[in-house]
Amino acid sequence: MRRFLSYTLTLLLLASCGNNEEMLRERAAELCRYVPDHVLREESRPYMTEDFYAVLDTMFNRLPELEAMDHEWLHYFVTGNAGTIPVYEVVSVEQTDRTHAQATIRVQQAWEDGSIAQEDEAEEHLLCMEKVGGQWLMSDFDGHKADCIRHIALNRDEQAVRNAVSDYLVKEIGSGYLQGELCIPSLMMVAEDERESLPANVWGDFWIFWYNISGDTLVTVSGGNHSGRMTLNKKDGSYVVTEFEQTTDGAGYEASAKRIFGQHYDLYQYMHSNQDVSEAVRQEQLRQYISSKGLNVGYYKDFGWPAVKL
Repeated sequence: MRRFLSYTLTLLLLASCGNNEEMLRERAAELCRYVPDHVLREESRPYMTEDFYAVLDTMFNRLPELEAMDHEWLHYFVTGNAGTIPVYEVVSVEQTDRTHAQATIRVQQAWEDGSIAQEDEAEEHLLCMEKVGGQWLMSDFDGHKADCIRHIALNRDEQAVRNAVSDYLVKEIGSGYLQGELCIPSLMMVAEDERESLPANVWGDFWIFWYNISGDTLVTVSGGNHSGRMTLNKKDGSYVVTEFEQTTDGAGYEASAKRIFGQHYDLYQYMHSNQDVSEAVRQEQLRQYISSKGLNVGYYKDFGWPAVKL
């Protein structure tokens, strides 16, 4: 009798394991539908752990637009691209403990008619799952959650540097200009030191602009260029500019620029002399400023020039 009960229990456990593995396979296949592409969809939220969704939301939706353009996050996730659609297959699944599991996902890219792109080789990726509140949710993909967290930290550090540079330009340089309602600098960062140790240097082509708001337009009151090298340190945990060596005007300009920018001179000169680049940067940073301040502004206008739509 005991042997029969033991045999029955073993069968039940094996059946339970089999059912659980099949359930995990089905869930993994379902979660693949919510792997981010170039944006993170709102409907993904219920299928991801809270912390993983927050990390991806920051990566895809909260970082400045220029940063998103600089980094092709397609490489971090299985996605379709260039007219193809990802086709997922759950190769294997393993429950590592009571609340964690991982699935190996094979993916190929297919055309819209369903045919597999012949030049595309199948790739395998690792989907991590965590059981939260009785539901299996996506908790990582290819271990890139940590990569995203590192990038977010770097971005926030970069933004802190930009804030320090902007504050210095407004308070120390902008105060010498004819003032309007708003002082909004334009920063073209040419090069930066690694900030593993301080002080650190930032080389840039910096512009000061004072504006008045007229209806839906920022009207330029005054402005000017200030190129050079800023030295940054930290005070009470925040970056501050402690020195600013600027290029000189007139006949001494080129010599001073070459001395200050050194190996970065050619890049600086390209940025400084290309009006299309400087205007594109100015427009993008104005859009970011307007958005962050909630201003109802859609144009800016320099004296003697038509208004430019933002």
